[in-house]
Amino acid sequence: MSVSNSASARESLRGKRATVMGLGLQGGGVETVRYLAAAGARVTVTDLRQAEKLGESLRAIAGLDVQCVLGEHRVADFTEAQLVVANPAVAPDNEFLRAARAAGVHVTSEMELFLAACPAQLVLITGTQGKSSTTNATAQLLAACGKRVHVGGNIGRALINELDAMRPDDIAVVEISSYQLEALSPGFGPLERVRAVCCVNVLADHLERHGTLDAYEGAKRRVLDLAGPQALAVLSADDPRVGRWSFARGRELRFSTRPGVTTGLNVADGSFRLGALVLGALADLRLPGEFQRTNMLAALGLAHALGARPNELAAAISSVRGLEHRLEDLGLRAGHRVWDNGVSTTPDSTIAALDSLARPLTLACGGQAKRLELDELARCARRWNVRVVAFGASGPQLAAAFRAADVPTHVVASVAEAVEAAFELTPAGEDVLFSPACASFDAFRNFRDRALAFRAALPPRDA
Repeated sequence: MSVSNSASARESLRGKRATVMGLGLQGGGVETVRYLAAAGARVTVTDLRQAEKLGESLRAIAGLDVQCVLGEHRVADFTEAQLVVANPAVAPDNEFLRAARAAGVHVTSEMELFLAACPAQLVLITGTQGKSSTTNATAQLLAACGKRVHVGGNIGRALINELDAMRPDDIAVVEISSYQLEALSPGFGPLERVRAVCCVNVLADHLERHGTLDAYEGAKRRVLDLAGPQALAVLSADDPRVGRWSFARGRELRFSTRPGVTTGLNVADGSFRLGALVLGALADLRLPGEFQRTNMLAALGLAHALGARPNELAAAISSVRGLEHRLEDLGLRAGHRVWDNGVSTTPDSTIAALDSLARPLTLACGGQAKRLELDELARCARRWNVRVVAFGASGPQLAAAFRAADVPTHVVASVAEAVEAAFELTPAGEDVLFSPACASFDAFRNFRDRALAFRAALPPRDA
């Protein structure tokens, strides 16, 4: 499928019966509804939740000519539509989506609608850990080098209603999740305007959705199908799974931070490099965490592929600022340095934070457990003489794993209690790390709300 311009793509929707499945508590379907309504589609939005639970999202579409079916899904809204746009949180094998496909109805997603209509050059970035940080760094590097950039996708900002503001020479840097990739129609792609794709890594996560790690990897690998014939695939050489991928249709560039690697994107003699070409100095990277070197290396490769010159990139590295809740230094609080790694929803991401700080500290972790192993996290905590405060629904399960590794562990119910316990248990001069290693849905809408609850419970910064 080739990319249509935004005007013709929108015109093709005029008068069509379109059902949007899942308005969402966080407005996941709001931008889709706005786009379809503006295009002149006859829109029905359906959500299993009642109106009182969807207040914010409903207010965001107030005044639009759309029909809302709440508290239920009706089969006819799917089988009698001409187009169904499903929220990525809805599994592709959902019974209503199956009914729509059986009736010959095209089932699509907001991401597919955007990609098909986007007039700008596209950079698509996926991975388990680091995809948001790599997306953020790529966009900032390109902007600092004088490019006109739009950034969005799974990073938390839908771009579908910004299409009219995009020009052919602009660059849209898009984070794309396994859910979004899985939701793309069979056969969608390659897209000529996809100039580069990237996969940072494939680690154990989202097995409750994908079933197996192989199936999860398969969803991630779908990003290669979107790349155009002249595109560059920037792929990890250090990740065992991504390391086995090959991209025969276009150009392939590997990145590695392992000592001694001198080919592809690499780190040598205090510099980020492309082969022997210096792209910038490690010392200029202002983002804490060893894992940010990997993210920056991939971002530099992507920005260079989109036309940024090496001297421009070298000058831009120090200006790149990190996203919130990614090993963010919150300063000294009651004599303890506090780190917010609230983005962590897996053991692997908490291990990366512990290895980056590499010292004794108190770890606050917990939430809703996933079907992921905890043994390596427990061993990492033991290696760095970490003490643990476990909170939320997974508290007892975490405590069992940590205690089996002889890691001192204290169990509490809530994030606020975890903060109180962490400050009581931490010796003077040692740090407190908030890195949950679990999903947030036992008590919060998302990881951000949980991280904000952590911050709200902290004592003020030391004077």
